[in-house]
Amino acid sequence: MSLSVQLPTAKKLTKKNDPLHIIKTRSQTHCRPATIAGPMVRYSKLAFRQTCRQYDVDIVYTPMILAREFVRNGHARMADFTTCDEDSPLIVQVGVNNVPDLLKFTEMVYPYCDGIGINCGCPIREQVREGIGSALIYNGELLCDMVKAVKDKYRDSVRLETKIRIHDDVKDTVKLCDDLCEAGVDWITVHGRTRTTRSSVPVNLDAIKFIRENMKYQDVPLVANGDCFTLNDCYRISEYTKVDGVMAVRGLLCNPALFDGYDKCPWGAVELFVHYAMQFGGLPYQLLQHHLYTMLENMGLDKLLLKELMEIKNTAHLIDWLDEMFVLKRKGDPGFSKVVEMPFRDSQPKI
Repeated sequence: MSLSVQLPTAKKLTKKNDPLHIIKTRSQTHCRPATIAGPMVRYSKLAFRQTCRQYDVDIVYTPMILAREFVRNGHARMADFTTCDEDSPLIVQVGVNNVPDLLKFTEMVYPYCDGIGINCGCPIREQVREGIGSALIYNGELLCDMVKAVKDKYRDSVRLETKIRIHDDVKDTVKLCDDLCEAGVDWITVHGRTRTTRSSVPVNLDAIKFIRENMKYQDVPLVANGDCFTLNDCYRISEYTKVDGVMAVRGLLCNPALFDGYDKCPWGAVELFVHYAMQFGGLPYQLLQHHLYTMLENMGLDKLLLKELMEIKNTAHLIDWLDEMFVLKRKGDPGFSKVVEMPFRDSQPKI
């Protein structure tokens, strides 16, 4: 098998890297819910995951990987999954619509991660038409068959999660959660929107709270996903719904340090991200550029300078631009990754 990895060693679950143990115990050990960086199509690559880990994130997900491509195509494996020994605890999220592909996918990736998550929430039409993503919440029998097949074969050596959306009738979601628990799922993440609810509509915390209160299997952890943009949001969501963990996605894209209490992205996160992007390589330039755009926009960089950033055509010129505009420290420099405000060069007025 060919994976794009930075020479990782095969992983064995311990209390330190077992996501189930972390989710169950964070309230006792850290007086807070487990903090989780959720999967983002294209954006949850290794450099960004490692940046988030520096800011009080307990568990990090890969982007969704399509099982049918991954198990059949070596080029897809090289492109879709890059990791390293420090990339832990790590959940690899998979888009899948049948038991054989999921079992083969699990066999190939589980030595290099700490858990596998089945995507049951993606609303993209192309995925739904193929029975992947949020289509699975309406095909509970298949979803439970996939969960049971993995857990029957691997037991506790593989942690398995399902990330679902809610139904129009939340009682249907409760039933699905109960069925998943009976099939052996280790924990469930609930995005508090239906398949057709737009992200501009507030997340339905009442639905998540109802699910938590009405599940038969109260010992199976529940994670809430949706509208977590600050640490205060994390605590508010957890307190209201009584879940065991809170997942952020869009909020972390703009501010990888939100779980560490930063209300806006600190400059240190930019330095860390640039460092990891250069260290690991393989990140398409457009993704590198867009990551920096979202972080700098969150920090309040002037729109004209953001436009200038987006007009840069390659990595070398982008790094030169950052050096010209700001004091961009490298790893090993005094104060690397510690600065909070944008450190403009003396020649550049602060906007």
